[in-house]
Amino acid sequence: MATARSPQGATGTGGVKGNNRSGGAGRTGGRLRSFSRALHFPVTGTARGIRKATHAHGAGESGLGKLIELHAVNGAGDVMITIALASTVFFSVPTDEARGRVALYLAITMAPFTLLAPVIGPLLDRVPHGRRAAMAGAMLARALLALVLSGAVINGGIELYPAALGVLVASKAYGVVRSAVVPRLLPPRFSLVKANSRVTLGGLLATGLAAPVGAGLQALGPRWPLYGAFVIFVAGTVLSFTLPHKVDSAKGEDTALLAADEAHLHGPHRKPLKRPGLRTVGIAVTHALAVNAAIRCLAGFLIFFLAFLLREHPLAGQSAAVSLGMVAVAAGVGNALGTAVGAWLKSRAPEVIIVTVVAIELAVAVTAALFFSAFLVAGLAAVAGFAQALAKLSLDALIQRDVPELVRTSAFARSETLLQMAWVLGGAIGIALPLNGTLGMAVAAAVLAAGWLTTVRGLLGSARQGGRARPRVA
Repeated sequence: MATARSPQGATGTGGVKGNNRSGGAGRTGGRLRSFSRALHFPVTGTARGIRKATHAHGAGESGLGKLIELHAVNGAGDVMITIALASTVFFSVPTDEARGRVALYLAITMAPFTLLAPVIGPLLDRVPHGRRAAMAGAMLARALLALVLSGAVINGGIELYPAALGVLVASKAYGVVRSAVVPRLLPPRFSLVKANSRVTLGGLLATGLAAPVGAGLQALGPRWPLYGAFVIFVAGTVLSFTLPHKVDSAKGEDTALLAADEAHLHGPHRKPLKRPGLRTVGIAVTHALAVNAAIRCLAGFLIFFLAFLLREHPLAGQSAAVSLGMVAVAAGVGNALGTAVGAWLKSRAPEVIIVTVVAIELAVAVTAALFFSAFLVAGLAAVAGFAQALAKLSLDALIQRDVPELVRTSAFARSETLLQMAWVLGGAIGIALPLNGTLGMAVAAAVLAAGWLTTVRGLLGSARQGGRARPRVA
């Protein structure tokens, strides 16, 4: 009996011990899994939060959320390249030499860009069914060019300039295609201004988050922000193909002409058009484009003029770097606020938005010219960023509203080219102008007044007529 019980007791005891070991291992494994989840939570939790924000209000179902995420990647990559180039071309040399190098940069990169940019639209028109591939190609091109630039910033090679030109062309190609596909991904009850704002705001937030990361990489060496850009743009190449297939659908797209009426459409060297799909873009678009060109010219002017002015005459009690940073932050905050207001705004008249924000910007510019001070300079930078964001969103909405889909890509390409040329013109004026604050603000006010006064009547008239088509509203 005792002998019989002994194996049973031994077996029982062994079973209990085995269960204890199994339970202990289970608890240890559970703790390890909990610890692993805790380590991954900052990443996974952030990713889920971003996905929830970008896919809200039907944006996930329509595909707009994926475009917002792609544009965020685009903004993060662009800021990495900007940091690397700014440190190489601008901050590494004295002011007088920097003005010459920046002027050379504009001449070598921007001048050819103004010639190449008009070609972007027609090229994209030839591949209307491959918009996802076009955006992926623009991302991949910038990834490879970032590697080329990583060598040029070290040895100062001449390849810096053609590579920078290639980055500009690829960035503009992406921007044109991105603007053209927004109407295809519009969620129900979304206005075009609101959709454009959501996309742009995603890019701005990513830019703000990537900027300090890029600055930290720059502290490691001038190549590192470009390596970061390479990784980001490779990710963007993959993300481009996750967009819905409907963005590749385009039936019979044609070429848009930036003319206001039928009389300008048929010039002396043009035969009568037999294709009924080709139309002019309308008076609202041409006037909105003109005033946006004035805003963009002012933006280019302020960037270069204030960059050199604040290096020589910093804000009171601040270093040149801090002064530039304060003005840049003010402009960035204004831009983000303008984009956020555009996302919230439910206006049926983008024309009225443009007229209003530019009137405010003009008033601040005149005030800064009359009473030049550090506070007013920062205020003008903030208002300029606000006006540029909201006016550009309204212009995009007008093109998407009034221009037929079969010529919309071409219209975006031509408008983006004109705005880029205006920015270059403003930058050239800013480089050439004497470093006198009052004179600079007076020139800024004059540039803006010229664009606003010549377009305000036409924009308000178009708003009263209600446009050629009813836009979707939120």
